[in-house]
Amino acid sequence: MVVGYRSGTEEAEAVATEIGGRAAQADVSDPEQARALVETAGEIAILVNNAGLTRDGVLARMTDADWRDVIETNLSSVFYTCRAASRGMMKRRSGSIVNISSIVGLRGNWGQTNYSSSKAGIIGFTKSLARELGSRGVRANVVAPGYVKTRLTDELPEEARDAMLANTPLGRLGDPEDIAGAVRFLCSDDASFITGEVLLVDGGLGM
Repeated sequence: MVVGYRSGTEEAEAVATEIGGRAAQADVSDPEQARALVETAGEIAILVNNAGLTRDGVLARMTDADWRDVIETNLSSVFYTCRAASRGMMKRRSGSIVNISSIVGLRGNWGQTNYSSSKAGIIGFTKSLARELGSRGVRANVVAPGYVKTRLTDELPEEARDAMLANTPLGRLGDPEDIAGAVRFLCSDDASFITGEVLLVDGGLGM
């Protein structure tokens, strides 16, 4: 198993050690680095795309760079890695791809036109990919998390955090393990007849 990362070397290496794999540095928003990462991994049975970046701001003041950086990191990276990995999967007539979107890709969010566009794009991309690869025995699905305990949510003001919880029927933030469990399921044989689906892991926020 290979854990790809752009930054956070210590964290990536810790995860890789825990799962008995190895960490490999790459900026998957760059097509050549994404291709090289896939080649480094060898025969890929499961591909999980989780690269993410935010550059929040209202549209009227959003810079071209803020738009491009988010689209390239969040959406173009999925295209680059899936293009590289799908060839071997099709040849072997098996494989599972899980792309991480967001509840924001379904509902939108103030100040996140770039981010919500990238995450909505992942959903459309994955549904189209599932249609293309299904006849070759390759599945493609989406996990769309709600608000999850991360460094980003840790830094939110208390009022914003309270508003999130008020809109989440289960009344709590998600844990990273909640997302990992959904990904694990979609990659497993238990989900062998599931493709092109969007699994919301959001505590009911998207209802």
